[in-house]
Amino acid sequence: MPHELLTVSHRIARVTLHYPPANVLNHSVLKELDQVFGELEGDAYIRVVILTGSGKFFSAGADINELAHLNSSYEGSDFSARGHSLLNRIERFDKPVIAAINGTCVGGGLELALACHTRIAAAGISLGLPEIKLGLIPGFGGTQRLARIVGPSRATELILTGNSVTAEDALRMGLVNRVVPATDLVSEATALAGMIVARGRLATQAALRAIRAGLDSPLAEGLARESELFGELCETPDKKEGLQAFLEKRSPRFLDTEP
Repeated sequence: MPHELLTVSHRIARVTLHYPPANVLNHSVLKELDQVFGELEGDAYIRVVILTGSGKFFSAGADINELAHLNSSYEGSDFSARGHSLLNRIERFDKPVIAAINGTCVGGGLELALACHTRIAAAGISLGLPEIKLGLIPGFGGTQRLARIVGPSRATELILTGNSVTAEDALRMGLVNRVVPATDLVSEATALAGMIVARGRLATQAALRAIRAGLDSPLAEGLARESELFGELCETPDKKEGLQAFLEKRSPRFLDTEP
């Protein structure tokens, strides 16, 4: 992805999809996104990532021309696996990734948003998984993540009908965390990111790992992982600073929170 699409300020990285007119996720785009997230993963300065789109689309999903050339089981499975690789990377990122959904978000675009840790949508946009209308199913994780986020019943209806919902309906079903006017989308996402940056890096990282462990494992294993991570944090300077700041009635000065 060209570096002009990546901006960094106050430990917050903003990645903007800019592939007019619809920000489709073709093979080259998936590769570029993977490279960008690889760079962000290794950048100790970055604490939070905001992923958004340009124009009227967040992303319209897979490139219809590429889909038309998938004529074998192997080709289809390979294409799906490439999408899984990127979206799994985002979902398992040790830095929070906020999807700022600026426009139409369908197909693989919605699947990309589902892989982010939290989602803010602009009012009035539409979201959906229309693959069934093409004789397909979501192939970038949509059948798995949507059911986990909104429940199997709602996910089944959306996937089997291929119908889109408004941002407001998405909020009611828990598909997005909040809906804001389009003009406020970036500022709202940035404010949320800034709030997270003000928290301790170690605790933020541990929280993401604990949540992921609970989704990947039976409850008992998730609880065991939570205890392990909680115990590790008890030995950190951030824990000592957090408690001391609370007792002194001041804001904590965690490691890696300075601009």
